[in-house]
Amino acid sequence: MKRLTTVSAALALMVLVPFALLAVLVTGDWSPLHTLDATVTSNLHDWALTHPHLTEANLWWSAIFSPNPLRVAALILAVWLYRRHARRLALWVVTTMTVGGLLGILLKLLIGRHRPDLLDPVARAAGFSFPSGHALNAALTAGVFVLVLLPLARDGKRLLLWTAAAVVTVVTGLTRIVIGVHWTSDVVAGWLLGIAVVAITAAAFPRLRPEPIVEEGLEPDLAEPRAR
Repeated sequence: MKRLTTVSAALALMVLVPFALLAVLVTGDWSPLHTLDATVTSNLHDWALTHPHLTEANLWWSAIFSPNPLRVAALILAVWLYRRHARRLALWVVTTMTVGGLLGILLKLLIGRHRPDLLDPVARAAGFSFPSGHALNAALTAGVFVLVLLPLARDGKRLLLWTAAAVVTVVTGLTRIVIGVHWTSDVVAGWLLGIAVVAITAAAFPRLRPEPIVEEGLEPDLAEPRAR
């Protein structure tokens, strides 16, 4: 438990520091960051306009992996855990998703950054921009699914599980930049905040066995058959 807390705290610190720095630079309207964001957005927007079929694929991906479907998926996971009598783990899933989601909403309101304003947009989105809710919720959902399902995955499939989580998280964030509804720094901030929330709530989880979390998940006992 001590090792888990130390590793999770170190990971949280590693991602919270660059997240805080990004937030300060955004609120301070730091010119180099603004220029970088604007350049990436402009280049990707030109690409999106000249590749309509790939842009449509990005729009579909962004819709499928938007926050509400991801929250529903996490809720289904929590219900499944509850029915397996893994109630502490179900509560961790719900807590992680709720805390992360509320933090994202609060930070959007506090920072109040406006979204890209393009002359010929391929998509529109309401609300403020920083951090990206899609990137944040993708990181949260991927994190809870990995840490819950690792005990059930055989050795050869654990790498596949981590890879799938990374692909969903990264591609979901990138689609938001491609379709022009978020700046690059919004997406990076969403990823960082999501990872930090998962790490912090995992550190607070009363884990009963000492196996490495990246190999055995948050509750290794989940893989053991339960008496009926």
